[in-house]
Amino acid sequence: MRTLRVRSDRRLNPLAPLALAILVAVTATPLTAQQSMANGGAHPDEVTFSKDVAPILQANCQICHRPASVGPMSLLTYQETRRYASRARDLVSKRLMPPFHLDTGFGIQDIKDDWRLSEEEIETFVAWVDAGAPEGDPADLPPPIEWPNKQMWQLEDILGPPDHVIRSKPFDVPAEGGDTWWRPRVPTGLAEDRWVMAAETRPSFPAGRQIVHHAIPRLLRLNDEGEYRRIQSLSEYAMGKVGEIVPRDAGRLLKATDMIEWDAHYYPMGYDVTGDQVELGIWFHEEGYEPEFNQDLRLYPLRGDIALRPGGTAMTQGFHRWDHPVRLDSFQPHGHVHLHAMSVQVVYPDGDVELISMVTDFDARWHHSYIYEDDAAPLLPTGTVVVLTGWYDNTAENELTPDPEIWYARGSRTMDEMSHAWIAVTHLTEDGYRKLVEEREARLATDGEDDSSGNNGTDGR
Repeated sequence: MRTLRVRSDRRLNPLAPLALAILVAVTATPLTAQQSMANGGAHPDEVTFSKDVAPILQANCQICHRPASVGPMSLLTYQETRRYASRARDLVSKRLMPPFHLDTGFGIQDIKDDWRLSEEEIETFVAWVDAGAPEGDPADLPPPIEWPNKQMWQLEDILGPPDHVIRSKPFDVPAEGGDTWWRPRVPTGLAEDRWVMAAETRPSFPAGRQIVHHAIPRLLRLNDEGEYRRIQSLSEYAMGKVGEIVPRDAGRLLKATDMIEWDAHYYPMGYDVTGDQVELGIWFHEEGYEPEFNQDLRLYPLRGDIALRPGGTAMTQGFHRWDHPVRLDSFQPHGHVHLHAMSVQVVYPDGDVELISMVTDFDARWHHSYIYEDDAAPLLPTGTVVVLTGWYDNTAENELTPDPEIWYARGSRTMDEMSHAWIAVTHLTEDGYRKLVEEREARLATDGEDDSSGNNGTDGR
């Protein structure tokens, strides 16, 4: 049963996320076959690739681990998977694969498009490897999925092809050199104003997946003086990122007269790429749609010095407050190879502190925007303070640091470190806030009645 806001009965001190991070790091150990059986998993001798493991791979892994996709190896067949079984067991049992870094058990867990494997799926995979990775009867295999051998929009399965695509101007990326930024301005290409329902930014295929560090389509709008000013970011791409879907009661306005200022960060990878373009796919609400509220996507910075000495660590924090009620719709940590963990807490006007989300094992090679389910997205009254905390690691324990024996500092280059979060915020009026609170309380009360009567209450999905 979800609550209106996931408030603890006790007050958390500002170091609580650090304690949680340490706890998760200590307890993130692989399952053994004996533990799997003790938890109710199948006996290792009964688990086979054909009957038990192949369906898990099809549903969760092959979208990336197949030819012409982003995974480093293919997992379409038994022979391919058997080769990497031991390594895959380690990553799956630690919840590092699929790469969904939101901590389990802390904060809001009702997330849209949640990639995490269930406990049963993890136990099945572990038991299979511990039993020697048997193939089983090939007749038990599910029919193979016909994966398209082309780049598709990640939201296409849900929403169909985008209604409108905006591309950056072409840019030549050399084979050698350092970080390069490309910031052209392009028109929207619209004939009329439209409300955005969803947006997804993607690099070119296949070269762009390697050379694009990140890409942000920033929305510019004419002010009264006739100058273009930044309004918000329509989307953001970093490796692994899926697009943003705006809640039904909110929208982001895109005017025909607006401009898109691309912020594309390139890094040469040893081969020339000519005329590379980044794309923004947009899905619109139906014509005539008028949202109840406005939503925007912004970068919320964490302040403080990031001076990572050799073998050292650091911490930054950011504090943000609005002069009106808001709803937090999504949370995405952003950093480079030294960012280890980030949390988002809220301090309510009455002094209560709530941990909203915690990411302990952040990995810059795969980014996620954690979009909260409709009845789980925090509703924050006027005066609530959002506290973002980030932790950074330049020790030899961090396998991603290029060299733990040199200093690193805050900066925009790939080798530098960053400290911010992307948060989608729906801006509410006082009346709108009270209305949403009352509607959510009514739905949760109905769910409780259904559960107590033996019926299945909705989980919001």
